[in-house]
Amino acid sequence: MKRLTAMLMVLGLFAAVPAHATPASDTLLAKYKSEGAKAPDAAKGKKDWTREEVVEGEKMSCATCHGSDFSKPGKHHKTGKVIEPMSMKVNAERYTDVKKIEKWFKRNCKDAWGRECTVQEKADFLTFLLAQ
Repeated sequence: MKRLTAMLMVLGLFAAVPAHATPASDTLLAKYKSEGAKAPDAAKGKKDWTREEVVEGEKMSCATCHGSDFSKPGKHHKTGKVIEPMSMKVNAERYTDVKKIEKWFKRNCKDAWGRECTVQEKADFLTFLLAQ
């Protein structure tokens, strides 16, 4: 019985870890937790991905530029600049640099929602994106 309990606990820990976690994403998730984020919620991140806000008279969401198929490139809504795929399965560089992740969260949240994301939103997004 003790062995079964121990195995279930270990499996529970693995279920909480995103499928493609990186040292950078682990560092950021720990940082977000220390700044007040609760347990990251990938389902909330997924829902927020398509949540639209009106910014400068235009409806915007993360999906506006990045799309919903994370294995394909996106395209910036104003400049037309190609955005590399969000999925680590096709873009191994994703989520490997803490400074880049934070830079893009700051820039993209302001672009899509007209404000910076909260630490909870960033934790939810990062957890959702790591699973893609």
